[in-house]
Amino acid sequence: MALISVGDQAPAFSLPNQDGGSVSLSDYAGKYVLIWWYPKADTPG
Repeated sequence: MALISVGDQAPAFSLPNQDGGSVSLSDYAGKYVLIWWYPKADTPG
């Protein structure tokens, strides 16, 4: 997968939420979205 740069449009994705449902980027079409993730949040160490 190619890396994206600041200002690029995010690729379409869906992820599980904390309630067992699914959230897609398309759910927020037309709105500003901040995507923040923790690469090591679910790893040992």
